[in-house]
This record gives sequence, C-alpha cells and structure tokens, in this order.
Amino acid sequence: MAKRQIEIAEKEGAGFVARRNRQGNDQVRFEMTCYALNPGIKVIAPWRDPEFLGQFKGRTDLINYATKHGIAITATTKKPYSEDENLMHISHKRVFWKTQNCARNVFGKVFRRWTRRTVKPCWKSILWMAYLLPLSTTPTTSPTIPLEMFNYLNKIAGENAIGRVDLVENRFIGIKSRGIYETPGATVLWVAHRDLEGLAMDKEVMHLRDMMIPKFAELIYNGFWFSPEMDFIMSAFNKSQEYIDGRVMVALYKGNVQVIGRESPTSLYDKELSSMEEEGGFDATDSTGFININSIRLKAHNLVLRKKRPYNWRENLALRS
Repeated sequence: MAKRQIEIAEKEGAGFVARRNRQGNDQVRFEMTCYALNPGIKVIAPWRDPEFLGQFKGRTDLINYATKHGIAITATTKKPYSEDENLMHISHKRVFWKTQNCARNVFGKVFRRWTRRTVKPCWKSILWMAYLLPLSTTPTTSPTIPLEMFNYLNKIAGENAIGRVDLVENRFIGIKSRGIYETPGATVLWVAHRDLEGLAMDKEVMHLRDMMIPKFAELIYNGFWFSPEMDFIMSAFNKSQEYIDGRVMVALYKGNVQVIGRESPTSLYDKELSSMEEEGGFDATDSTGFININSIRLKAHNLVLRKKRPYNWRENLALRS
C-alpha cells in the first residue's frame, strides 16, 4: 500500500503523503517504506501533531466528529476496536482486549466476518508452479488467475472456519497488543506450500530456510521490507523455490487443513531408496563407515571427560543422561 502511495505521489508530483495511526506498527511500516522508496518525501502524520492531538484524544473523539459532520464510517463507539481488511486477511484489534474468559467474544458473532462453522468436509487440489505461484484449485470451476484463485480459497476456506488466529503480539515500539485475525485462503496456501517443499526441497536448503524464517518475519513485522537485508534474504528464498512445483491435495474441515496427497515433477522422494522391502540404490553396508566417522568426535569427547574426572567419569555420564 505504501509502495503504491509513493508511485502515485511521484506521478502527481506531490511532495507530501499522509498517514494515520499513532501507536501501532503500521506507522513504522508505512513511513519507513515511504522513505526507502523516496528519501525526499515528507510524511504528514496528524496523530503525532500536537494541535491534532489537542482536539482528538482518541477514537471516540474521531467517531463523534464524523457523526457530527455526516462522514460515513463503519466504526462506532459500541465497537471500540479497529478492523483492517485486505485480500490476505481481516484483523480485529485493540490494545486492551480482555485476555481471559474470552471464549465468548473471541470468534463469536462479532468476529466471524470471513469464517463460519461448517459440518461438511471439503476436498481441494492446489496446483503450484515454481517461484511461489499458485495457479489453480480443483475440483471447482478451476480459476487460473492467482487473484481469482485467492478469492475462491478465501470463500471456500472461510466457509470451513479455516484461518482463525487469536494472539497477543509484541509491537515494534514496545506495546503489547491482542490481535484477532481471519486469514482463510492464505492459511490453505501456506499449509499446501510447506508440504510441497517437504517433497521437492533439499534437506540442507530446508535447514537454511528454517534458520532465516525468524529474521524474515521480524523484518516484515518491523517494516524493513525495502532494506538491504531483506533483499539478501529474498534472493535466497527465491533461489530455494526454483524447483518447487507440483500439486497438493488438501481436505478442509472444521477449521483444519489436512494434506491428503502430493505430487511433483521435481520430487526428491525415491520409493526404492526408502523401501524396507526392496534393495535399491542404497547399500546398507555403507552405514558402518558413516556411523564410525560421525562417532569420532563423540569418542574424543568421552576421553576428555575421563581425563578431567578420571574417577567419576561414569557418574558424569549418568548425570548427563
């Protein structure tokens, strides 16, 4: 959104862009993106302006002002929380939710905008191509445009109560906030894609990917999308996805996404190598040398323990176990 805002500002020759929000991470994300893409831009942030703050202390003042002047808004004083909705998700947020005895209001009628309870299971197949591009879902009318497929998954997964999240998060600026999210389509795609990676991604590449995931998430959450470190990580992630393509079959039922099958032309799975019944390309006698080599450092460690405590090394080992 901030990237598009800068594009329009440059097209219109504007030297200023405006942004609301005073406490959340969005103010950081939007403004850092603006400065990263246009270092000369100036950001107007009313809720950090002393004169504005003197007139509007909070949401209630803003709602009353909009009501007085006939400005159409969805927020009301009866709903003291914010809702942000886009293609990926809808969020319901405020800083001071009750954090206990909240089963009644977490995903009650108020917080079921996208997701609903169902009793019928639903089976879907998701076709992927390389570089993270989901192409289509079957059985259905098979939308082949990613946007149409995402909208379809939001609908069908929402009808099966998929993608409900309730968490207390740590904002970048140090304030804890409880967020309630509904993200049905993205949840299905995430589960399906991770499963496909398990079939077609090299083991060591997967380990490196897992090591970078926390940093990747931190950079996104804290607003460093357009940063050198993000460029570096994205280059690695994009490289890891070159051969991740295929099809994943999932079952959607009562809030759960269950993978029930997968196939890929770049699969690294070899049923002959994995078989306990057939003799394939794996020579079982090779394991002897493999085990001996990998146990060398363990044997050396044991000798060090004996030298350090020559009379109690068995006790030392017992304590470690």
